Amino acid sequence: MTLEQLRIFVAVAEREHVTGAARDINLTQSAVSAAIAALEARYATRLFDRVGRRIELTQAGRLFLTEARAVLARAAAAETVLMDLAGLARGVLSLAASQTVANYWLPPVMHRFRSLHPGIALDLTIGNTEQVAALVRDGETDLGFVEGEVDEPALAIHAIAEDDLVLVVAPDHPWAGRGAVDLPAFPETLWVLREPGSGTRAMFESALRAVGVAPERLEVALQLPSNEAVRSAVEAGAGATVISGLVSAPSVRAGLLVRLDAALPKRRFLALCHKERYTTKAGQALLGLIGYRPDTGTVSSV
Repeated sequence: MTLEQLRIFVAVAEREHVTGAARDINLTQSAVSAAIAALEARYATRLFDRVGRRIELTQAGRLFLTEARAVLARAAAAETVLMDLAGLARGVLSLAASQTVANYWLPPVMHRFRSLHPGIALDLTIGNTEQVAALVRDGETDLGFVEGEVDEPALAIHAIAEDDLVLVVAPDHPWAGRGAVDLPAFPETLWVLREPGSGTRAMFESALRAVGVAPERLEVALQLPSNEAVRSAVEAGAGATVISGLVSAPSVRAGLLVRLDAALPKRRFLALCHKERYTTKAGQALLGLIGYRPDTGTVSSV
C-alpha cells in the first residue's frame, strides 16, 4: 500500500465518482481505476459497490476512509516538519476564515505576511464559523480565523481583535429616523439574516435571548449565505439586519444604510489552531504578525 494509492482512494471516496476524482487529482481515469483495483485485490476486500453508473463506499470502505485520511494527515505533517527545517524560505500556509474576517480583516494581514515572506504561499478557504472550526479540527487547514464563538475541545482559541455588531436599515425603513431601537422591539419588523452556523447569526440570537426575546419571534424575510448579499438586500428595503460594523461601514458612509443605536455586543475575532498538531514556523510567524504571543497566550497589538 502506497501513499499515492491512499490519496487516490480518498479522492474517489469523497466524490463517489472515478472520473471526477481523476480530474481533480490530475490523473487519468484508468490510473485511478487501476489503483483502486490494486487495493481491493491486494487485501481481498471490496471498497466500493458499483450501483449502475455510480459507486458507493462499502462498510469496509467507510472504515478504511477514516484510517486513510489519518495516514495522509500524518504524512502531510511529517512533510511540513521537513519543510520547516528550511525556515520561512518556501512552503504553503493554509488558512480558513469566516466571511467577515476573510473579506474585511484578514486580507491586509495576508498582504503584510507575503511582503515579509514571499516564498510562503497562502491558501485561503472561506466558510462560516462552524465550517472553519471543523477544517482546523480535522487537520485540513493550518489556522482558522472566525468571528463567532467556538466550543471545540480540540482547538486552541486566541482572541485577536474586536468588531461591533450594528443594527442597520435602509433610509426609507420606518425605523430610519428613530435613532435608537431597543431589542425587545425587534419582532416589530422584517429581518434579513445570515444562515444558521454563521458567527453573526449566533451572536445576534444570543443577544436577543439575553433580554428575553426568542429569536423565533422574528419574521425573517430573507436568509442569505453572505454578508454582501445581506447588505444588498437591506439596502433594497427587504428588512433590518444586524451585521458587522466593518461590513456595513461603506454603505453607511454612502447613505445607502442608516445605522441605529442598539444594545448589541462587541464580538471577538478569534484565531484557531489544533492543540495537538504542530504549528508551522509560517503559522507562528503569521500569528506573531497580528501580535499573538504563544508564550503568554495574549495579543500585544492588532
